[in-house]
Amino acid sequence: MDFLPTKGIEYLLVIGYLLVLIPFWWALQGSGRRAAARRTVPAMAPAARAAAGLQAWFRVPREAHYHRGHTWAMPEEGGVFRVGVDDFAQRLIGFPEAVALPEVGAALEEGEPGWSVAADGRRVDLLSPVRGEVVEINPEVLSDPALVSEDPYGRGWLMKVRTPRPDATLKNLMPWRVATAWMEDASRRLSAAMSPAVGVELGQVLQDGGVPVVGLARQIDPEHWDRFAAELLLTAEPAQSR
Repeated sequence: MDFLPTKGIEYLLVIGYLLVLIPFWWALQGSGRRAAARRTVPAMAPAARAAAGLQAWFRVPREAHYHRGHTWAMPEEGGVFRVGVDDFAQRLIGFPEAVALPEVGAALEEGEPGWSVAADGRRVDLLSPVRGEVVEINPEVLSDPALVSEDPYGRGWLMKVRTPRPDATLKNLMPWRVATAWMEDASRRLSAAMSPAVGVELGQVLQDGGVPVVGLARQIDPEHWDRFAAELLLTAEPAQSR
């Protein structure tokens, strides 16, 4: 019997088995550690998120500058700003059925109504964050208004405006850090609007993932949601004294 060659083959088989087993064992260990980490860091419940602050629900990108009417502007070359609506505004209004934009060449004034969106057959005006001349509009949002809600800081941008004084324009807008605190204040006002005292529970306006549904104004005040949205977006006319 050829004893040594036979044992050599057996040794090779054992070594091959170990080479396969060791990576598999490490993979199992890694999966176990990840599973343990998931068990020790549970998903944040809606109530906990509310306690942490509603601002966690609204995106505030660093590269944008913000107006208190819940619109934004991003600087480009040549004194041109790309503008649109922020995440708070799109969640408040809901998926728009139409967007009415000014024509190229139109003049906009900062803090004045610059365009409008229509949802559920009702129009909501929004304030322009900048002063200047419209040099381009986004044709995509005219053909697909839902982009304003789906991607408000990306494909859902509305127009480009050339401003005469870009540096002064930036000073009139809130940078990311200030806008984050401002969004927190807006979120507190929204939280008060949907408190049990006014007949709306927090859970009624949250999706399963614990974020606000699109169309918050409609959920909170279904009869006068356009007025409610206009008040939060600063475009509502002041009440007349009697």
